[in-house]
Amino acid sequence: MIRLLQIEFQKLWQNKMSKVLIYISFILPFSILILSSLKINFFGYFTLDLSETKIFEFPYIWHITTYFVAYFKIFFAIIVVFMIGNEYSNRTLKQNLIDGLSKKEFVLSKFTFIISYCLLMTLVVFIITLIIGMFNTPSQDIYFDTVFSSSEFIVAYFFKILAFFSFCLFAAVLAKRSVFALAVLFIVNIIEWIAYLLLRFKFFDEQTADGIAQFFPFTSMYNLIEEPASRIVRLHAPTNTIVTDYTLYWHEIAIAAGWIFLFIFFSYRLLKRRDL
Repeated sequence: MIRLLQIEFQKLWQNKMSKVLIYISFILPFSILILSSLKINFFGYFTLDLSETKIFEFPYIWHITTYFVAYFKIFFAIIVVFMIGNEYSNRTLKQNLIDGLSKKEFVLSKFTFIISYCLLMTLVVFIITLIIGMFNTPSQDIYFDTVFSSSEFIVAYFFKILAFFSFCLFAAVLAKRSVFALAVLFIVNIIEWIAYLLLRFKFFDEQTADGIAQFFPFTSMYNLIEEPASRIVRLHAPTNTIVTDYTLYWHEIAIAAGWIFLFIFFSYRLLKRRDL
């Protein structure tokens, strides 16, 4: 397994674009640190201090950080589709198979690298969140239950990016070309929206439509970390009638894990049947 990981790391590190995108994907999460200490002066009339909004305090910071940092996944997604596309265009895949690497090992090498990246990125987000929370939460409110309350969003973040990158891997193997793989992701996303609208307004009520849509690939990823906007509104306006369930349920993890398995399995099956 370590040998497969080393192979992938060497391939990516020799590509300048991949190195730049990896650097960016790791650096961007630190922008949350800057945002948490940002004070915006509006022409001398008043100053907006985001730290006073309490959104960077425990336990809310776990939700805020994981939700917004998840948007930075697009940079590594580009790396995933390009590393598969380059295998086809540069014929390195065929050469690796000639040199003795099996198709199963090829898929596992890609997936192992993806898991390693997700674990490392999750650790980075975990540390950043702890730092922000410790600096912004009043000292009298810092105790174990408060600090780690809602920390399950870190688990949700890991499965969210792992499922997305696994989907990118499958799309790249399916399409063979990087641009086409990105197009596949975009088209599937559009199809999901259309399917949900049909379920919601033509065939079923909202509750039934939501129950079916939770099994869609992109929707299952989104459901892991719900948008925090209504939570922020409710924090400052307790009487607000907007109610959203932010709980991370085991079945949401199970659905995402199921898609991860299917993406990797079908990536291998496609590659196994394909004549290279």
